[in-house]
This record gives sequence, C-alpha cells and structure tokens, in this order.
Amino acid sequence: MPFNWTLNPYRGCTHGCHYCFARRYQTQFELGPGDDFSSLIFVKVNFADVLRHELDKPTWQREQVALGTATDPYQPIEGHYKLTRRSLAALIAARTPVGIVTKGPMIVRDADLLAELSRVASCTVYVSVPTVHEDAWRALEPGTAHPMQRLRAVRTLRDAGINAGVLMAPVVPGFTTQTARLDATIKAVADHGAAFMGANVLYLKGGTKDHFMGFLRHAFPQMIESYERLYAGAYAPAEYAATVRALVNMLQERHRVNQRAKRVPTHEGPTSGEDDGAEQAEFRWG
Repeated sequence: MPFNWTLNPYRGCTHGCHYCFARRYQTQFELGPGDDFSSLIFVKVNFADVLRHELDKPTWQREQVALGTATDPYQPIEGHYKLTRRSLAALIAARTPVGIVTKGPMIVRDADLLAELSRVASCTVYVSVPTVHEDAWRALEPGTAHPMQRLRAVRTLRDAGINAGVLMAPVVPGFTTQTARLDATIKAVADHGAAFMGANVLYLKGGTKDHFMGFLRHAFPQMIESYERLYAGAYAPAEYAATVRALVNMLQERHRVNQRAKRVPTHEGPTSGEDDGAEQAEFRWG
C-alpha cells in the first residue's frame, strides 16, 4: 500500500521486540535503543487535536495515511490515552484512507470506527505475527500479546467486514526460518481467515543492530558467529532472502493464503526474485 503520510501517536513501544527497526530512532532524543525504547514512552497528548486541525485545512487532498510505522498504535498505553481511536474519528470525518500496522489485539476495540472508515474511504489492517512458535515468540517479542490472540483479532476484524491481513515479518534467521515453523504460522494465518499475508526477511541497521547483537550475545551466544556473517551489512544476502521468500511463497500456495497485492506501510529492505531452491531456506549455523 503506497502512502504519503505517516502517523505515530506514541514514540517507543512497550512490546519490546528485539528486532524492531524503530529502536534506532531513540538516539534522536539521546536515548539508547535498548531498555529506553521499551520503558520510556513518549505520549503526544495533543496528537488527535493537531491531526484534526490539519485534516480540516482546505488544502488536504485525502492522501493515503499509514498509522503505526514507527510505534505500535495499539500498545497497552493506548487503552488509557485513546489517541489512536480519536485519530481514527478525525480520519473518518476527513474521509481519508488509512493503513494500520499493529501487534495489538486492542485494535478490535475500534472495529466500529474501522468499519466506518472502510465505508467512507478505505481501511486496511496489517497485524504483525512473525511466528506462532512459542519459544521464538517469547524470545523475540517479550512484551507482546500471544500470536494466536493476534490472529483471533484478525478473524474478528474480518467478520466485521474489514480488510485485515497478516505481516509475517520479520522472518528472523534461526528463530522462525525453519520450514516447520513457517508452515505452522502460515497455516494459522489461513485458518483465521486473513485477507492477505506478506513477509520480509529481517534487516538490522544502526542502534537496532547494536541492540539485537547484544541480545544474541546474552541469550543466544551460539548464534553470534552466524549472524555476523549473514549481517555483515544491514541486509541478509540477496540469494538467502530470495530463498526464504520462495519457501514462504510455496507455503502460501499450499495453504491458499493470498499474497499481498500492494506494498505495505513498513520500512523494508530491497526485494529479490524467487529462488527454486526453496527447501534450502532453513538457516544453517556454523
């Protein structure tokens, strides 16, 4: 989904996903990409009011807006401040199309507004579920809701007539790249009626890379050497990424899950073509 504008009512995120690309942005406030990112949450308390003012301007052209590109708009603090809900009301009034990215099942609270937005403009929801594997989920996403709870949210939104699908992103080498783990996740996506599914291989930049490598050294030291080879730069080698994508595509076809037809509102690495050697996508350590 192409977009012209992004909205992030919060900065930082208590979900604390170790791979989150937004961690590197904390340095703009002289904060670290580690615990500061998940424990110090900036709340833009006048966010919805400023948004409504901007949308009321006669120059507003109802361009595509992406909500949640550098924070999760449905992290727990939203339950108190309701900035995302108030923003949706403003976007409905302005008949502005929106795409939303979240790991938060709280989004079902706003099914009424999302359905209304779908009627007056358009609304697509991208629920992030990188894996349903219990150990991988607990290691990588310590502050998030259970993956199956997120998938149940997708089902609820679909039942409400909302265009909702899943981002199986990032695909994290050594944690979620095993064929059985990918297959289980994609099957679960299909079983919960997702309208589409997209996937991208992990990339690591700046402070995010520093944090993730530190996380590995502490919790999974046996993976460090392989990660240092695979991520000599920000992105995994194109051949490796293409092989993973080919395996994902094959599993999507097996479970009859639609691939995304449009570009989604996330910061992604360069794409590559498919590789016929799909069964080689499992990450090799050592």
